[in-house]
Amino acid sequence: MLVLKSVTKTFGQKKALDAVTLTVEPGQFICVIGPSGAGKSTLLRCINRLTEADSGEIQFEGKNVLKLNGQDLRAWRAKAAMIFQQFNLVPRLDVVTNVLLGRLAHRSVWPSLFKSFTREERAMAITILDRLNLAEAAFQRAETLSGGQQQRVAIARALMQEPRIMLADEPVASLDPANATAVMDTLRDICKQDGIPILCNIHALDIAREYSDRIVAMRKGQVVFDGPPDKLSPQLEDQIYEGDKAA
Repeated sequence: MLVLKSVTKTFGQKKALDAVTLTVEPGQFICVIGPSGAGKSTLLRCINRLTEADSGEIQFEGKNVLKLNGQDLRAWRAKAAMIFQQFNLVPRLDVVTNVLLGRLAHRSVWPSLFKSFTREERAMAITILDRLNLAEAAFQRAETLSGGQQQRVAIARALMQEPRIMLADEPVASLDPANATAVMDTLRDICKQDGIPILCNIHALDIAREYSDRIVAMRKGQVVFDGPPDKLSPQLEDQIYEGDKAA
């Protein structure tokens, strides 16, 4: 279980996170919604420690994540796998090598840079690609794939980390509806079949309602709603997105 207690992050005069308190249970699919600038991405980046929180606690399995350093921090970043809007693949490398790069947190960097992966790791990568219906593309360069396929390769790379939680930052924002559905279906299947909790920033309310067990809504760095999708009323939606035309 992941527990956030009064997590605060300030950029200049702006509080991106204002004493955020949140609990993420195993096997939950949580969509985080809110207008631009609400703090959604900062929340995920603070959990993974890509951005350092100013204060508060982030606890996982009895450890305060904010106090980890060195190898312990590296291990946490493997457990809290990040999936980004822009995929972050190496375009000229083939798909299976991109997936294998998910093992970086589990081994020495130098052998990985020279593609010195074990037979077991390669088999694991192919198994994951097969699960995501991408095995046939294993030896294609990543840049030859569609956006939806590339995002699923990024998810496969995250699975190679053997994560305990997955953090998805607007994973379908740059995809067409069909590819967005394929990516969200993949994330939901992982959540339900593997019991891996997923915290997913999403802008489209219809997607959040369809896929989430629970919606967390943020506004001005604060959690203003936390509950099941059917409890998010139109009136609350209007309050959350007040003044945000993109909503």
